[in-house]
Amino acid sequence: MDQTQRRILDQLFPIPTSQPKKKRTPVMSFFSKVSGKLSFQKREPLKTMFSILAERARDPSAKKRHMAMRGLGTLACDAPGKVRKYKKIVLDLLVHGLYDPVSSEVIYESMTTLSIILVKIQGKGLGSFFIDITLQTRILLDDENDSLRYSAFVLFGQLAAFAGRKWKKFFTTQVKQTRDSLLIHLWDRNPQVAQACKTTFRACSSYLRLRKEYSFQSEEEQRNPKLCRQLSHYHPELLQFFYANKIL
Repeated sequence: MDQTQRRILDQLFPIPTSQPKKKRTPVMSFFSKVSGKLSFQKREPLKTMFSILAERARDPSAKKRHMAMRGLGTLACDAPGKVRKYKKIVLDLLVHGLYDPVSSEVIYESMTTLSIILVKIQGKGLGSFFIDITLQTRILLDDENDSLRYSAFVLFGQLAAFAGRKWKKFFTTQVKQTRDSLLIHLWDRNPQVAQACKTTFRACSSYLRLRKEYSFQSEEEQRNPKLCRQLSHYHPELLQFFYANKIL
């Protein structure tokens, strides 16, 4: 068993050392069986690993689902080549986690791992997963959880870079529908979220329809004078950008 597989198993089957020896025995026994199985299956140990991750990703226990997403994250970081080989399986599990109905931890881990994988595969071969990821990520931009909002903005910005010709029309529609969220969260209560929002807005700028001519508007012509005044004070460079584009 290589080091990456050992790390994933440690995450999937953590052994609480503080428990009495008798209580740890069944867990130790199960861990040994899985470890032994992976050690002796020299031909397809990785396939077995994905089988375990897939089982845990759909487990009724939110904690086990969370550990499965974290295991996929470990694979993405330590063995990107292996992730590319099993890309469809990995993406299917992560998208499943992205739509988790109960656990914010599972959703967060899914988004974090998706961000890593998108970079590793350069957004290639996402297929219809691109739609699933985009739709759910857009919803999470307004989530109450700071960590989820931050991860959603980071992931949405990456999707903007990898939409390509195939999904350009679809993603353009999504960006336009997300415009209000992008504007609102420039003043997010969490500074990291606000910064991520600002970065993502710039990444999405190419999907916004440009005006033919650059011009400033009078306060009477502005759709939201109060917002424009705030932008003028806090983010003058963004105000110019919004005027140059058909945003305000």
